[in-house]
Amino acid sequence: MHIHILGICGTFMGGLAALAREAGHRVTGCDAGVYPPMSDQLRALGIDLIEGFDADQVKLAPDLFVIGNVVSRGNPLMEAILDANLAYTSGPQWLADNVLRGRHVLAVAGTHGKTTTTSMLAWILDQAGLDNGFLVGGVPQNFGVSARLGGGSPFVIEADEYDTAFFDKRSKFVHYRPRTAILNNLEFDHADIFPDLAAIETQFHHLVRTVPASGRLVVNAREESLQRVLERGCWSEVVRFGVRKETPGALRARGEPHAFDVLRGSLKIARVDWPLLGEHNQLNALAAIAAAEHVGVDPEVAGKALATFQNVRRRLELSGEAGGVKVYDDFAHHPTAIRTTINGLRRKVGDSQRILAVFEPRSNTMKLGTMKAMLPWSLEEADLSFCHQGNLGWDAREALAPMGDKAIVADTIDALVAAVRKEARPGDHVLCMSNGGFGGIHGKLLAALA
Repeated sequence: MHIHILGICGTFMGGLAALAREAGHRVTGCDAGVYPPMSDQLRALGIDLIEGFDADQVKLAPDLFVIGNVVSRGNPLMEAILDANLAYTSGPQWLADNVLRGRHVLAVAGTHGKTTTTSMLAWILDQAGLDNGFLVGGVPQNFGVSARLGGGSPFVIEADEYDTAFFDKRSKFVHYRPRTAILNNLEFDHADIFPDLAAIETQFHHLVRTVPASGRLVVNAREESLQRVLERGCWSEVVRFGVRKETPGALRARGEPHAFDVLRGSLKIARVDWPLLGEHNQLNALAAIAAAEHVGVDPEVAGKALATFQNVRRRLELSGEAGGVKVYDDFAHHPTAIRTTINGLRRKVGDSQRILAVFEPRSNTMKLGTMKAMLPWSLEEADLSFCHQGNLGWDAREALAPMGDKAIVADTIDALVAAVRKEARPGDHVLCMSNGGFGGIHGKLLAALA
């Protein structure tokens, strides 16, 4: 079968393309503004990429068009598909029908940490010899690819709450029908499609409703929002991780006998020697251990696997060093993720070395300015912060004014590079944060610093 994927360079759709190619399908795709690492991975797989969404692509005559959620009405190619009454489906639906059906799906949901936790879980099952498949919203360095089919039953998937497609406004993860689901955390995000946190909690409860009675929910005990989700109804075993102000007896009284027993065992063996930074990654690891145990992986085996875990590309990834200055690349874009990432680097370098945070508010939520008031809080541990104003509909200078001379705003990437170059000195750590390509700023910074 020939499938043509619209929005192929998104992390989810790119992984789906890799799975389809591995399954023997002919795969082509199109997108706008492609950038690594996904574009590199797709080309290495022999998948033809077309820039843009020109209507003439219907002449490729694929058997099926798979539509990513970046595509909306008015898109020239989508309009041509509709006018010609050609066959199309969403990415999550194609995945559910062609890859996930009949397998033990382990889904990782949450506002933050999905990609890292999914990668940890996939690596644990791989090292346990389960020949699992996976689809990750990034490129785990242990595997070098973002997706594989695998030959065994388990399939690990990053479960996003974002909507499925312009014609299916349900969250992606309701298509996956997991038997094991991690609920890692839950904050307000995706302000372009959700009016408030309660609306996202509703979607998370839709996910909970799909987990069978023989399934398992692995839930962050620190999150009040997740507790509210479970209070709407829960039909599966619940295993909690994280600190919670509640006694084991109280949990057992609510019918959760495994909540502390499993996690206490996990905590004893989870002290592994690894390069990851921050408490958030320790929590991610506990969630992965508890999920892996549900498919028969002993926590001790999981702990040993995590000792060799190499994280995902663009997660505090060192891009290079020039002029005595280290430049890092990170995917953080939500204020909480920005704060957590800076804190992780701060714990590594200590208080004696400077951190220069360079970021662009690129996500749809940040572009709307919904969380602009949180930015000074998210950047507290940085010595200096540099923001790309870009095409924002709000004034970044005004939002960062409480930071005084610790915040610098630039209207272009080149101006941002020049500002960082002026302030940077040997021994500094420059942390670039964006959920996009950031105009190739990492290479430009290294060249300027050299």
